[in-house]
Amino acid sequence: MPRDTQPKRNKLEIVEPVGKRVLIRKDEDKKSTKGGIALPDRIEIPTITGRVVTVSAQLANDDDFPIRQYDKVLFNPKNSIPVDFEPGNQLFVVPIEDVVAVFRSRPCRQKP
Repeated sequence: MPRDTQPKRNKLEIVEPVGKRVLIRKDEDKKSTKGGIALPDRIEIPTITGRVVTVSAQLANDDDFPIRQYDKVLFNPKNSIPVDFEPGNQLFVVPIEDVVAVFRSRPCRQKP
């Protein structure tokens, strides 16, 4: 009976950023403005928005960075690393320094 000489590959299910990084799922590109103006396919925009999928353990325990899972953020993609993990989803590992804003419906609680 021939043995399979190829090692079995485990299906990866989790991407966990390390250091001061977050994993962000990029929002879909807009095709038109709210006013109905059609946008060209290639637009040079230095920042993009997305949702935080997960934060590194280091950031999760750091009160100086109030970014949590599911937050909508604005980030600079220049230093982001694209992750080809889920077909159809644009995932990026982003250094915390490149997250420039968090969208919130109310202010984040500050330390007294």
